[in-house]
Amino acid sequence: MDNAPAPKGRSAPPDVTAAPDRILTVPNILSALRLVLVPVFLWLLFGVHANGWAVAVLMFSGFSDWADGKIARLIANQSSRLGELLDPLVDRIYMVTIPIALAFYGVVPWWFVAMLIGRDIVLAATLPVVRSRGLTALPVTYIGKAATFALMSGFPLVLLGQWDALWSRVILYCGWAFLIWGMALYLWSAVLYLIQVVLVVRRLPRAAR
Repeated sequence: MDNAPAPKGRSAPPDVTAAPDRILTVPNILSALRLVLVPVFLWLLFGVHANGWAVAVLMFSGFSDWADGKIARLIANQSSRLGELLDPLVDRIYMVTIPIALAFYGVVPWWFVAMLIGRDIVLAATLPVVRSRGLTALPVTYIGKAATFALMSGFPLVLLGQWDALWSRVILYCGWAFLIWGMALYLWSAVLYLIQVVLVVRRLPRAAR
């Protein structure tokens, strides 16, 4: 995962200012591939009812989400300004599209989806406040990253747990363990984010228009 953009008009940390305008990097390719796989997943799930392949797409997407962040941090010349914007954007698309699709498919309850989307709506409502202080966004916390990982691990497991077999029931329970833990972390990361917003409001003056 990438760090948030630097404040406008303020000195930026070295790792943010050093992010070059590269496009063809491995993390960017993985993020773009994840984005392309969203409609592929929907077609597999609703179009041809190929649940096994749909599970494979979700698992690959979850692994690539973890891999692109690792590659960007650990390998030289792989971080980029585009990656800082594309990776969290694709994550948000997944965290809205996949739960809604699985709710329509009858795999997860709508109240679970409402909690996920409601959390994101609340945080999105704070963006005007953050931007009024000269910031474009706040840094993503490790708890938020762990929550996304747990949720993206749980969704394919829950879908894989729909077969009428003992192994599938066991996987279903494991999937729900990931989803419950991920939801708890997701909500807690929202609390931490709102605390950051309060600190920003208290410590930073309004940016000049």
